Amino acid sequence: QVQLVESGGGLVQAGDSLRLSCAASGRTLSRYAVGWFRQAPWKERVFVAAISWNGGRIYYIDSVKGRFTISRDNAKNTVYLQMNSLKSDDTGVYYCAAKYAFDGTNYYTEENRYDYWGQGTQVTVSS
Repeated sequence: QVQLVESGGGLVQAGDSLRLSCAASGRTLSRYAVGWFRQAPWKERVFVAAISWNGGRIYYIDSVKGRFTISRDNAKNTVYLQMNSLKSDDTGVYYCAAKYAFDGTNYYTEENRYDYWGQGTQVTVSS
């Protein structure tokens, strides 16, 4: 079992930055691909970014490219999402998710591919 805990959310103004953390316990994250998802108020949860377990492959949705950066520190068992130039559309609950991957270059964008989920952290961007 892998337990994931997100942190770093908060209330910020448009243009500000936040860094979210996804800390794992129970098992090492070093063989898990990790994704970030978000759920805006009254909307479905959607994919935001993903990183392979070797960190070599990364994918973002178009709306966050150039503003968000996903990274990982396997020694700290933590994955990060650096969010810059935040917009009101970025408001939502952010979740991290992990999936064991045999291939270190795999990443996943589909929600149903992930095995473990955190409880989420709220990000609110005021305009």
